[in-house]
Amino acid sequence: MTFLYNLRGSFCLTCIFLNTLFWYPLLLIFAFIRLIPFKPTQYISTKILSRIAIIWIGFNNLCLSLIIRIKIDARGLEGLSKNEWYLVISNHQAWSDIMILQKLLNSRIPFLKFFLKKELIWVPLLGFAWWALDFPFMKRYSSEFIKKNPHLKGKDIEITKKACEKFKTMPVSIMNFVEGTRFTSEKHKRKNSPYTNLLPPRAGGAGFVFTTMGQQIKMVLDITIIYPAGPKDFWSFLCGRVKSVKVIIERIPVTDELIGDYINDKVYHEKFKNWINELWQEKDKLIEQHKY
Repeated sequence: MTFLYNLRGSFCLTCIFLNTLFWYPLLLIFAFIRLIPFKPTQYISTKILSRIAIIWIGFNNLCLSLIIRIKIDARGLEGLSKNEWYLVISNHQAWSDIMILQKLLNSRIPFLKFFLKKELIWVPLLGFAWWALDFPFMKRYSSEFIKKNPHLKGKDIEITKKACEKFKTMPVSIMNFVEGTRFTSEKHKRKNSPYTNLLPPRAGGAGFVFTTMGQQIKMVLDITIIYPAGPKDFWSFLCGRVKSVKVIIERIPVTDELIGDYINDKVYHEKFKNWINELWQEKDKLIEQHKY
């Protein structure tokens, strides 16, 4: 049985790899065309790059459906649009979360773009692909580093603002794993989390989005991913050892209260953090209700 699982995982990984190699040259071509300083060309190239990514994900999803055949019980997919701006937030337990979200949301809403650490731009193949697809790269400076280099204070925020500016002219879905990292028992204990099934949320990423794009974002999709039998590593997921997943999507309309200056307005900063914490309290209860 282990051999069959590993064979399935190898076949699935090979399909995804070959699919990536097929589309990568086209991605490369239009990414360089977009560098031409002519706005109509840049706009058309960006649209084509997004379409390439959607087709690439679509084929990956087909591979998952045919090879893994995972049962996904999803609620809240109705009424979504490819012509709206969304902020998508979710809990994070495994790398398979990304593939599950892509499988459910691909072609239902604009292409998902993740906040990434600046260092990830050097990842072979994927780093260039993320850059070509306008994924926002963030440079995080620690408080200790800022103390030694005070002239760089606020520089990371400026970079995030610049990354989000380009999303104002075309519908986009910005994805943010609010916990900032995958959930593990060790991290849960080390961070002294007040939640049973979650790590403490970090409101900064979502706050920056509302600071820079508050007028564009019309809806927050608050997604809860639940592995009834517990999450597994990515290889086990590709091998088909994850049999079922529950996904619950809550749609939260963006009101004036959610829009503000997370960076400079201390009152708004605190209110927004409290709002995220309240969402996480409800999410923790939801996960507890749906676990086996």
